[in-house]
Amino acid sequence: QVQFVESGGGLVQPGGSLRLSCVASGFRLDDYSIAWFRQAPGKEREGVSCISSIPGQTSYSDSVKGRFHISRDNAKRTVYLQMNTLKPEDTAVYYCAATPFGCTWNRADFHSWGQGTQVTVSS
Repeated sequence: QVQFVESGGGLVQPGGSLRLSCVASGFRLDDYSIAWFRQAPGKEREGVSCISSIPGQTSYSDSVKGRFHISRDNAKRTVYLQMNTLKPEDTAVYYCAATPFGCTWNRADFHSWGQGTQVTVSS
């Protein structure tokens, strides 16, 4: 079965940084766009960032643009999300998922969701 395993979450103070990792099991990343989503308590799961299977194409939500950076290492079957200048409103469970299409925020287009990793930004 194909799936992702997210890791790297934790508790960090405002202004701090974390790097999340998303490791694929059961498939190669080369032909997939990979996105990070997050879900805060009581809120809908929302797209955070996406890295396309097309080289050089990435996207970010307005709330994280300039602070987060997404990257991928296809050989390691891993996608990363470098999270800098973290804010309390970034607190959420972060998930990664894959789509055979280009980057999109439509959750229905994604598969291989991971279990998520908790990010808590608090002093």
